[in-house]
Amino acid sequence: MSLDYSSLLRDDLPPPAAQPWSGFPAYNFVGGNVDGEHVPTQGLIDAAARVLAREGRTLATYNLESGPQGYLPLRRCVAEALARRTGMATSAEEVLITSGSNHAIELVGDALLAPGDTLLIERETYGGKLSRLKKREVNVVGVPLDEGGMRMDALDATLGDLAAKGIKPKYIYTIPTVQNPTGTVMSRERRLELLEIARRHDVLIFEDDCYADLLWAEARPPTIRSLDAGGGQVIYCGSYSKSIAPALRIGYLVADWDFMRHVLPLKTDGGTGAVTQMLLAEYAAGNFDAHVEDLNRGLQAKLAVMVEAVESEFGTSAEFTLPKGGIVLWIKLPDEVDTTRLAQAAAAEGVAINPGAEWVCDPDYGRSRLRLCFANPSETAIRDGVAKLAEICHREFGVPTRSANIER
Repeated sequence: MSLDYSSLLRDDLPPPAAQPWSGFPAYNFVGGNVDGEHVPTQGLIDAAARVLAREGRTLATYNLESGPQGYLPLRRCVAEALARRTGMATSAEEVLITSGSNHAIELVGDALLAPGDTLLIERETYGGKLSRLKKREVNVVGVPLDEGGMRMDALDATLGDLAAKGIKPKYIYTIPTVQNPTGTVMSRERRLELLEIARRHDVLIFEDDCYADLLWAEARPPTIRSLDAGGGQVIYCGSYSKSIAPALRIGYLVADWDFMRHVLPLKTDGGTGAVTQMLLAEYAAGNFDAHVEDLNRGLQAKLAVMVEAVESEFGTSAEFTLPKGGIVLWIKLPDEVDTTRLAQAAAAEGVAINPGAEWVCDPDYGRSRLRLCFANPSETAIRDGVAKLAEICHREFGVPTRSANIER
């Protein structure tokens, strides 16, 4: 008789996995997967061979003889790229290499958040951040967005209302450049206004720039941290997951030493993947800008295919604003559509989507919204998958009333 684990498991665990993973669905529009054709495989192979031949002996020590903040050449590479691409003057001593940006988010939460704390976040936001905050039992206050990102009038009013109740948020979390999931980009003027509001209310800003390299509709604006003339108001995280490859699991946290010194003791993993840090530093130092330019051309082409497919199959039933970059399309369907139910029905037929309720502070607001990732599927899979999704949506909810895939 096998051991009954049910009596041993904690009561607060998430629902268990239904079955072992058996491969991606035929039409996979979920998560943050990128375009496999644009992973610079040969460049990474060559970089790994060079750096291991030169520095392989340092694998004999934890942290590659670079200290607990990560491989020093990679930290220097991050600092140099941020200065060149965003105007953020920083040093390697202000950079911590993490196992993806989620790891950076977790470390910031470990340092700052306790049950019952309050923080401000964009009404539509990264689903992984929301699930982590729920687990920490903190109070999340959503701030509305418009075509320019988080609305500053709403932010200021919300902070004022909280202050009147004696509540001071731990921080304001924002994704200002290619916001996830809306794709909006906050202007330089609004970033400065955000800084002014945060200073006036004495609240920290946590700037998540995970998608910021994937921007093609306009020039990349300066980071909020780079505009912080007084210093210390902004902590920042970024990632190579979307610009190079998510499976590399390399992200970074950037913060003043006064904050960083409290985070370092919380990173108890013995160091983020050593070989990955080495090969990424070797590759990115001379190839990053050209690679991202080529990647963005490919993503822009795939977005055009996704938009064409959605417009063809859903017609006016699907409302969306064209994102300025990134890898996802955020769609509003008619109110009668419950995208959580739609996702369940679609999954049974090989179509995976992110229902909107998982990407918003208020599930009711996200009930008829959905997030489609266009980066990983082929152009053919995008067209066929969207057509299949429209067919399922019509069958379940009568939406759309007509499409290229539904009998007339």
